[in-house]
Amino acid sequence: MQAPTIGFIYPDHAAEDDYPLAAATLGANLPVAHIYGTDLHAIPELLDLGSPEKLRGGAALLAPHQPDAIVWACTSGSFVYGPTGARDQVRALAEAAGVPATSTSLAFADAVHALGLRTVAIAASYPDEVARLFVEFLADAGIEVVSMSSAGIDTAAEVGTLTPAEVLRLAVDNDHPRAQALLIPDTAMHTLAVLPELEATLGKPVLTANQVTIWAGLRLAGAEPFVTGLGALFERQNDVRP
Repeated sequence: MQAPTIGFIYPDHAAEDDYPLAAATLGANLPVAHIYGTDLHAIPELLDLGSPEKLRGGAALLAPHQPDAIVWACTSGSFVYGPTGARDQVRALAEAAGVPATSTSLAFADAVHALGLRTVAIAASYPDEVARLFVEFLADAGIEVVSMSSAGIDTAAEVGTLTPAEVLRLAVDNDHPRAQALLIPDTAMHTLAVLPELEATLGKPVLTANQVTIWAGLRLAGAEPFVTGLGALFERQNDVRP
């Protein structure tokens, strides 16, 4: 079977090197197109970043790759629109791209359900007012957030400089004993290389933004992602489909 091609629209520059890392592990083609905003984790800027015009521009950049599916690789730039708005956002993106589409925030909800989980903790890098919108987004999907922390980092570029040790500390400090999984919702954070250590340390699934983004894109393209080294989400077969 020919390897699927999944296109990702990625905001600015921060942790996009997670995608070639995953591509090498998965044997998939994962081209990334960049769109640009002000890089602030602030609601007006995030609404602009995820606007239909910018996403159409990203889809046009990916068109030469002939993707089988396309993903808006930004958590905050999707959940900031709310549950209905996020679904409308990817519906319009799919129409523009001519292939199935989803976004990172929708991928998080799908991943939690695919693992059969109900309670989660969130270790967010965003300011509090932005992180709380993610809690509301997950609640609409029937997911209980038992704890939420917000690191208050203002820009994606700064998040991209966090070291593996700092990501691990963020996870350890913000887990909760009632949470069946920990969610780390920022595609600007490098997480794929440290995922095995995160899960080994916490003893539970850890879902990170770039991880769920890639997983959801593969499933949209009809592939069943099942590999080791990218966390429990990629290691557990299940029957849940988008």
